Amino acid sequence: MPEHREAASVTELLELIAGRRGDAVSVADLLEAFGDRAFGALMFVFAAPLVLPMPPGVSALLGAPLIFITAQWTMGRKTLWLPKALLARTIPMADFRALVAKLKPHLARLERRLRPRLTFMYNPLGDRLVGALCFVLALIVFLPIPFGNMLPSFAIAAFAIGGAERDGLAALVGWIAAIASILVLVLLIKPMIAAMLAFFSALVGMF
Repeated sequence: MPEHREAASVTELLELIAGRRGDAVSVADLLEAFGDRAFGALMFVFAAPLVLPMPPGVSALLGAPLIFITAQWTMGRKTLWLPKALLARTIPMADFRALVAKLKPHLARLERRLRPRLTFMYNPLGDRLVGALCFVLALIVFLPIPFGNMLPSFAIAAFAIGGAERDGLAALVGWIAAIASILVLVLLIKPMIAAMLAFFSALVGMF
């Protein structure tokens, strides 16, 4: 995670963006607004909505940027790069304001509790390890598994906000949620594979 500096809170930055004129907000706008906090802030913005049940297809839409961001975190990049196609993606301003309104009370409550502590968890090796774990979680989020993206999204959001505020306690919560996510995936994927094999077996038997 890039070096943290004192700045406006993520809540304040989101409110500033939501207060702008215009019909839409692009990913490029978010990247510019968050500056050197883009890794943690954007990870949180893309992961947090997926903690709640969302319409089909939303996990793929938000999961794609998460894959790019977490891959670069794993590589230890200091500045975030996103392809032009992702930077050009826009969210209607009305939808963005509604999202900020939903996130604001929860995020503001979190930020009041977050503070630099257990900072030994944040070091170049630890950051890359967490980045690799978040990359795996982002891949899980991207998969069309019913209710399978809520826990990994929560874990990514915890790592992201913890990294932005250098709060090791949030990282511990992220680790617990990440381990639980992988266990749930293991439990879900076996019956899913069995169901797919049974379906194809029945299909072949029809011919």
